[in-house]
Amino acid sequence: MEPVIVVSAVVLRDKAGRVLLVRKHGTTMWMNPGGKPEPGESAEDCAVREVREELGLELDAARLIDLGEHLARAANESGHLVLARVFQWPDPVATPMPAAEIEEVRWVATTARDADLAPLFTGQIAPQLSRS
Repeated sequence: MEPVIVVSAVVLRDKAGRVLLVRKHGTTMWMNPGGKPEPGESAEDCAVREVREELGLELDAARLIDLGEHLARAANESGHLVLARVFQWPDPVATPMPAAEIEEVRWVATTARDADLAPLFTGQIAPQLSRS
């Protein structure tokens, strides 16, 4: 079995319902903001910290909506799987400025299936969002 990377990921939407995806420096794949938890850090706290570091947005962990755990191929680490605890922020957000390791941000529809979108988004998160 391939190595598994544990992460937290966050679904951020605009007023039109599109989902914000990010692309890290030196990569080609677009994914939901988030990242790996620090030792002893909860999934919710990791999600809040990563969004603050990557996008400058302040989220309240108590308001995050838990969308469960999802397993998919890692977008930028060949031969790895990602096990993501996915959260959704309940309020629309404006387009944030990329920071830290994030080079670009982009809004996509939940129906988007472009080849440069992370398998976690296209195979797990977007279908779940479309059903709800």
